[in-house]
Amino acid sequence: MNYPHPLIAREGWPFLALAVAMAALASWYSFLWSIPLWIIALFVLQFFRDPAREVPGDAKTVVSPADGRVVAVEKAHDPYLDRETVKVSVFMNVFNVHSNRAPVDGEVKQIWYNRGSFINAALDKASTENERNALWIRADAGADVTCVQVAGLIARRILCYVKAGDRLQRGQRYGFIRFGSRLDVYLPPNARIEASLGDKVYAASTVLARLE
Repeated sequence: MNYPHPLIAREGWPFLALAVAMAALASWYSFLWSIPLWIIALFVLQFFRDPAREVPGDAKTVVSPADGRVVAVEKAHDPYLDRETVKVSVFMNVFNVHSNRAPVDGEVKQIWYNRGSFINAALDKASTENERNALWIRADAGADVTCVQVAGLIARRILCYVKAGDRLQRGQRYGFIRFGSRLDVYLPPNARIEASLGDKVYAASTVLARLE
């Protein structure tokens, strides 16, 4: 999970190998017919890219857990820890990097997985209705942070590689969601939010907030 790691996420290796093999086979018969398959292979390649990132800040820094666009910055009830919070949500479309990174330094206290629907992850109700996987992280700065992977309209598998008791460093890779999805971060009400609605953010390198 730590760097260095391949520039193409391991989750994509089988998909990329299949796409390239099909395109190469089609090229043997007709280059013209193979063009659509090479375009698909290029799409798979860009979807599963996983660049290394510089991680800013200190133990009080909350970084984005995903690439994408901020679709919510609002007061919200955290259903996992039953508390009032500020929620920052990042929507990933199919052209974003889909590796998920830890938003803070800390210990994973508990994990909840919920089966659900597959509605558009850009919609706010996706946070409570879609398939999702939530991590409760006790940050080294003392605060509780809940980070939730939410499946999207065509996403059909949430991958999470950590368990309760594991330690995470902010920016550390811990999971992946295939083909469009959303990450919700529930923060204490006194967190100083630095992200704004509509912002384009990058996993591990964009600062979402500061813990007080």
